[in-house]
Amino acid sequence: MIQASPKDPLANQVIEDLYPSRINETPVVLPRHDPIVYGQASDGPLSPQQLDEFQQNGFLILPAMLSPAQVQACHAELDRLRKNQDLQHRPEAIVEPEGAELRSLFAPHRSEISPLFARVAADRQFAGIAQQILDSEVHIHQSRVNLKPGFAGKEFYWHSDFETWHVEDGMPRMRAVSCSILLTDNFEFNGPLMLVPGSHRRYISCVGQTPENHYKQSLRRQQFGVPDNASLTEMIRQGGIVSATGALGTVVFFDCNTLHGSNGNITPFPRSNLFFVYNSVHNHIVEPFCGCTPRPEFVASRKRCPVLQPCSVLEELAG
Repeated sequence: MIQASPKDPLANQVIEDLYPSRINETPVVLPRHDPIVYGQASDGPLSPQQLDEFQQNGFLILPAMLSPAQVQACHAELDRLRKNQDLQHRPEAIVEPEGAELRSLFAPHRSEISPLFARVAADRQFAGIAQQILDSEVHIHQSRVNLKPGFAGKEFYWHSDFETWHVEDGMPRMRAVSCSILLTDNFEFNGPLMLVPGSHRRYISCVGQTPENHYKQSLRRQQFGVPDNASLTEMIRQGGIVSATGALGTVVFFDCNTLHGSNGNITPFPRSNLFFVYNSVHNHIVEPFCGCTPRPEFVASRKRCPVLQPCSVLEELAG
């Protein structure tokens, strides 16, 4: 059990920890206690077949969702951010564990970092799908650009985002969805996102006590909150692995608890994906379940989480 933050709307409620992790000496696989799809086909742009696919697999790959003009505008903004020397020295900029190449840029949805990406995050094509899946208004819990430059981009090991968001951020329930926008071609060989179908239906309770300020290390290379090999092997044996490959402009939505990861990029071809994490406004963030200090605001929004008002910026970019 954990007490909600005094500033939280749920401050008078004691939040039960339905997904304990990093407290046992051995890993445990727990059942999911929350729905996967909260909404209906009539609630948004996804068809019944697409919602069923998301329900079944824990993810949905939408090819050519963005036009070449829309991708070009987003990629030009990414180049601007990458070349911004002042931005490189901000805490939102995470470099590779070995070297000085930019690994991730967090909080691009904030207007002071990227006015364009702030509007893209609220576009009805993305926020509307999130609202449909979660059956509620949404806000951004986290956003980032993951860059895998040619020859230098390192791997992101297997993990469930929800395990970290729950333990280190205090996200109580599985009512969040990630949106990955492919700003470059994602080939089989340049470190595309890999997902385990069906893994979202169970929760791997990991081992190891969370160190204070763990995010300083985990954003470069994660060591805690990583599933054990035996649990991973069983999940992958049952569900297999799907590589979310596609041409630039492809969009991938995946459940907060879907196991995923990616290999390093030893090819000349860079791989850049823009991520928005949409959280239901009913899934209020509380104190971290690990008992540590909450991660910084740029990693997990606690105070700056306004409700998104869907807009149509992609229509403007198409012109």
